[in-house]
Amino acid sequence: MLKPLAKGKWDFAKAAHLINRAGFGAPPLEIDRIASLGLDQAVSHFVDFEKIPDDTADPEWAKPDPDRAERFLKLRRASEEERRKIVREDQQAQRQHTLELRHWWLERMAKGPRPFQEKMVLFWHGHFATSVEKVREPYLMWRQNELFRRMATGDWLQMLIEVGKDPAMLVWLDQAQSKKEHPNENFAREVMELFALGEGHYTEKDISEAARALTGWAYDRPTQKFVERPFWHDRGEKTIFGKTGNFDGEDFLEMVVQQPQAAVFITAKLWNFFAGEMPSKELNNGLAELFRKSDNHFKPVLRAMFLSEEFYGPALIRNQVKSPVQWLVGSVRMLERELPPPMVCFTLTRNLGQDLFAPPNVKGWDGGLSWITTNNLLSRYNEANALVQGDMSGAAGAMLVNNPNANMFLERRLRNAPVGRVDAQKLVTEKERNDKEALIASLEKRLLQGKLKPKQETALRDFLDSKKDLDDATILNSIRLVMSTPEYQVT
Repeated sequence: MLKPLAKGKWDFAKAAHLINRAGFGAPPLEIDRIASLGLDQAVSHFVDFEKIPDDTADPEWAKPDPDRAERFLKLRRASEEERRKIVREDQQAQRQHTLELRHWWLERMAKGPRPFQEKMVLFWHGHFATSVEKVREPYLMWRQNELFRRMATGDWLQMLIEVGKDPAMLVWLDQAQSKKEHPNENFAREVMELFALGEGHYTEKDISEAARALTGWAYDRPTQKFVERPFWHDRGEKTIFGKTGNFDGEDFLEMVVQQPQAAVFITAKLWNFFAGEMPSKELNNGLAELFRKSDNHFKPVLRAMFLSEEFYGPALIRNQVKSPVQWLVGSVRMLERELPPPMVCFTLTRNLGQDLFAPPNVKGWDGGLSWITTNNLLSRYNEANALVQGDMSGAAGAMLVNNPNANMFLERRLRNAPVGRVDAQKLVTEKERNDKEALIASLEKRLLQGKLKPKQETALRDFLDSKKDLDDATILNSIRLVMSTPEYQVT
């Protein structure tokens, strides 16, 4: 079992670690505030997020479309030329809504009152990786995002059932067309392989029989709702995990959660996401035991993780490569600046290899060192300049390198995007403006919550020594230099 962190070991560094992992980073004053709460209250501040009011407005278009059925009818009756026009206009609107949806979620991460809830939504988005590229309806992606927010730390079985009936997932894994005559195995397979058990803990027979149990779970396009179609459901007996009965979809998911491996699998993924490495077998078994004792609810496990000595071990602090989203949102928070405009944010995260609402495949993003390639590392350095100086030229050029299909018009548009500069006056005190050593220490505390390595510290010191005055331009360039170090790419 997890060993509680000794109260005397709680300090600024550990508070920063908690904020970076359970949230998206913060400026020094916020870290100081969390550190002053003490360990128990600090963890509760994140984990008990439902106690914090959140009045974030939904996107304006995120609601059922009352004219949808009429538009479907109009499309069927239209001429070929009219149909192309309607489809083209609809596609343009959907692209714009997807862009707005990405920015809406990034704003919640960067400025919202419940960072841990949004971090959990990000975990579930990568776990149940669903792409708008196939779903094609941003309203459905928003609904799934809200599902993850509502169920973020709740009951595992209920989460699986709601995800299984979620319209975006029904479309994504082709469950919406699964009938007793031709059961589709995609969702049944991914539940066992990717979502809840892992390879080697089920048979091909389990998959085919589970697919039969799931028949009848469908999606009604005109109303954009889940529906059960009784005449599509296979009412015959099925044998799943050695049990035989007239099972339906909920029966199957309940049997999945009852498997001993289910608790081991999902708690290992949670530990890996927040701690930055897979747990030992002993630790994993302890997490799984706590999960089962908690009736398969996530919050008690997460609270125990964040209170544990193991979570704050030296080997885990600053050992995790920042995902592109963590890099962008964390940078915005630490630099105390506004999030750039929607198209800029989309370009920045895409250059770094992470399109929200468009994971590369059903496994989601690999994470870890896969975020760091030669091109992506250069993009991080260019984008640091964009965020600090408001200069998009490097990031726009990187877009063309990383995305050969991008067009020159978009590249020029990005170069002229109103990104805005960081306010150096807000980040640096008068004392730090007149003392290079104090400035270096201040930047290390704000951006790294730790020390630069000797090589990078010498480079920063040489740069400052070459400057006569510590004016705004010098300070902003110093920030950019720190953001371009290997130390800044981890959290």
